[in-house]
This record gives sequence, structure tokens and C-alpha cells, in this order.
Amino acid sequence: MDPLEDLPNIDPDLFRVPEPAQLGLAPMHAHPPRILLLYGSLRRRSFSRLAVEEAARLLRAMGAEPRIFHPRGLPLPDAEDASHEKVVELRELATWAEGMVWCSPERHGAMTGIMKAQIDWIPLALGAVRPTQGKTLAVMQVCGGSQSFNAVNQLRVLGRWMRMLTIPNQSSVPKAFMEFDDNDRMRPSPYYDRIVDVMEELVRFTWLIRDRVDALTDRYSERIESADALSRRVNQRAI
Repeated sequence: MDPLEDLPNIDPDLFRVPEPAQLGLAPMHAHPPRILLLYGSLRRRSFSRLAVEEAARLLRAMGAEPRIFHPRGLPLPDAEDASHEKVVELRELATWAEGMVWCSPERHGAMTGIMKAQIDWIPLALGAVRPTQGKTLAVMQVCGGSQSFNAVNQLRVLGRWMRMLTIPNQSSVPKAFMEFDDNDRMRPSPYYDRIVDVMEELVRFTWLIRDRVDALTDRYSERIESADALSRRVNQRAI
């Protein structure tokens, strides 16, 4: 099925699929951009989940490969061992992804604990693998009342801490309960259009840095760390 057939709010004449050539890049023959989407509520009708489902449909239509992590069953950080099946699933998806979308409800003026717990389970390093470093990030939030930016501002701080490239654009949907219909699809509105903008930008930035991540994340301190580790291994073999 044509992905646009599942996007009734989109004007097909104005919709654009981000292409490497538009960015001055050579044609990419590799896999589509891999995007992991996280949401921050376990409610049966979670508007943060509905928002990332809309985002995933848009990403698919833009030629990306989106995957949504469902946090139900994920233990609190350190309440279980990292071998817990939901922790393993989350970390494998984070390692697989080239970019992420984080969408949280705003609760008591902040992101939810469910959102923070997912990010806390993703370490800066898993052995030699850094699951988030140099990857793109788009931040979104849904609000129960008037429009606010508290949650997205906090998510930006977390994105920097996780050494991610957080894109400039963002989405905040006020009175989210009014923005989705009885079929759990987002109604046409400027808030929907902003999500389209954010996903477009995320895909473009993900294309832009794909082949440049190693150069962008090459750090003196980490080269010292790697050299020290190599020296220790050499000395251990010599003993």
C-alpha cells in the first residue's frame, strides 16, 4: 500500500520525501534511515503513543524505517538486572537506531517518570558500543491543557547528555485530547503540520550525518581511553 494512503491529512502535491541528493549527498544505496520512537505513558489511550504512531506513519512515507518501543513491562531503573527482556529489547533497538523520536506527556510541569526511565536504561556505553552518541533526536510533547514546552526543554537537556544531535525543530501539542478523533488518528491542524515538519527535518539530518558520525564523534579523551585500554591488554599478554 502507498504510505500516503494512510495519511489523510497530507496534501500529496506538497508532500516531499527527503532525498540525499537534495542535501548535496551522493545517492545512498544502503538501508533507509532507522528511527526508534519512544513515548511516555502507559494509559490505555495514551496521546504520546498516538502522536508517535502518527510520526511513524510519516517517517515510513518519507522512506525511513520506524520502530516503536512499548514501555509496558519495563522495570524501574536498577529494580531488575539489565538482562530483563524489556531492557534487552530497548537497548537492542537503541543500538539499531540511527535516530530517535522522544515524545512525553507533560506531568507536573515535567516529562513523565516513564519517559525518563526508558532513557535511564540506555547507557552511554555498552562495551565498545555507544548506543546514542552521534545519533539524531527529535523531541515532542503532548499537553493536557494549554501549550507548554517544559517537557521538550528537558528532553533536549537529556539529548545533549546522551551525546545526541538534537534537531532544531520540535512539537508541542496542547489539549491533546481534542486533537485526536474517535479512531485515534490526529485531526488536521497546524499541530499536525508541525509534526510533519519535525519528521522531515529528522530524516534530513539523519541522512546528513550518516557517513560522518565517526568524524563528528572523534574525541581526544576517548582516544586516550582507547590507547590506555590497548596498553593494558598488551601488558597483560606480556606478563
